[in-house]
Amino acid sequence: MSDTEERTGWVGLVVFGGVLLALTGGFQMMQGFVAILRDEYFYVTRSGLLITMDYTAWGWVHLGLGLIAVGTGIGVLAGQMWARVVGIIIGVLSALVNLAFLSAYPIWSTIIIALDVLVIYALTMHGGEVEADR
Repeated sequence: MSDTEERTGWVGLVVFGGVLLALTGGFQMMQGFVAILRDEYFYVTRSGLLITMDYTAWGWVHLGLGLIAVGTGIGVLAGQMWARVVGIIIGVLSALVNLAFLSAYPIWSTIIIALDVLVIYALTMHGGEVEADR
């Protein structure tokens, strides 16, 4: 941030986005662990999903996205530019993965999609303001 730019109250929204990204990553990891460890938990058959895959494979996808999201959320809180870019990409990918997984876990997937939209908004609109005190 240059000397002419001033920190505003919107920096709190970016911190919120970073925390929410890490929280969403944790939710994504829980969803992945359930799919890996107890694939009989889901009532929809594999053929009922948008993309037909084994639940164990879906679990690894969710777990991987969750781990990356948690790490990226920590990077956003540290004010890293790369973390904001990766956070937006992870938010989009997470929303798409949960859209494909919607029939298996509708309420949980809808909540994660909504949180992803909030993360994308926070990181795109006011992301540069968090770099101040680095």
